[in-house]
Amino acid sequence: MEHGVVVIYSTQTPGLREHESVTRTDVARRLARLKAYQFAGEYDSAAAYAGPVYFVPSDTVVGTEAAFRLGIRNEHDLFGGVVPYAFAATKAITHTLVDADAQAPEGWSADFGRQIREAVLTGFAVFTLDDARRAFGRQLDSGPVRVKPARGIGGRGQRVVTEVNELETVLLAIDPTELSGYGIVLEEELAEVTTYSVGQVRVADLLATYYGTQRSTTNNSGVKVYGGSALVVVRGDFEELLRLRLTESTRLAIAQARAYDAAAVEHFPGFFASRRNYDVAQGMDANARWRSGVLEQSWRLGGASSAEIAALEAFRADASLRAVRASSIETYGACDPPPQAMVHFRGVDEHVGPITKYVLVEPYADAR
Repeated sequence: MEHGVVVIYSTQTPGLREHESVTRTDVARRLARLKAYQFAGEYDSAAAYAGPVYFVPSDTVVGTEAAFRLGIRNEHDLFGGVVPYAFAATKAITHTLVDADAQAPEGWSADFGRQIREAVLTGFAVFTLDDARRAFGRQLDSGPVRVKPARGIGGRGQRVVTEVNELETVLLAIDPTELSGYGIVLEEELAEVTTYSVGQVRVADLLATYYGTQRSTTNNSGVKVYGGSALVVVRGDFEELLRLRLTESTRLAIAQARAYDAAAVEHFPGFFASRRNYDVAQGMDANARWRSGVLEQSWRLGGASSAEIAALEAFRADASLRAVRASSIETYGACDPPPQAMVHFRGVDEHVGPITKYVLVEPYADAR
């Protein structure tokens, strides 16, 4: 067996918190065990590592040449993904530009946006203030608009606006360099929302595919935030997942995620990923119409990754196991996790206060 090392590779992810860093380290250690590699901590470019190096980046790796220089050549070299342009790792690619006169960064793919139009909600990606105003004008009659920073994580920095003066307040707070380089998204607002997570992970000889739903929780400031994901994970590819007993809404979410994924492979040359996750929102629009669409992609370590890895560990431990329920849970304030929980972080984060993050894995009885 070829032995190597697993390393953490830190990029310039804005706002990475202590609990996120600790969780990433824990996931990296578990990935090392799955690959029968040694865990070597933070990547050191001056080190002479013995054998292959497997990276666990803090964010999607930008640039195929940059990835190759690190030794990342395909999906077996990292947990996450590689994209040819920085904006391709953000929410911005989910939507088209407002019109043919709108500005976009080098490498923008209009064909990608057109191909996934039926798989996403109504919205626009914008890279200038004027384009944002024009996009809002086109959406205003259809109801509230959610303005989202393209690189935002876990709903941070998002605002729902209904009037022009509210939009101007939001736009004034945006860093011009961030706007021109990464953009913002203006997207229809839904009510009574269920957010699905649909994805696939490959580590060593293990392939797992899943769907699930996200839960929200209240943080220590009284704000609703991401609280974890409850996944149904199968051994194998999407065809195995579709063999399960699924609702029509779940099947639609899976189909939309797959359409998004296929378009990314087609229109972003050099893209590859071992971790592919897509958030799909389903709910009611301002005209009481039921809507469904992909919100964003995640080709990096994410909130559901601890559950994904726990499922892979279960499949590794039992070759006959076909499916499991794996849940990642984040709670704020005082918390006593169940005895069977795998705890990743339990303490006081300097940014968010007391927080506990853990995973539960249970049998899935409906596998056929």
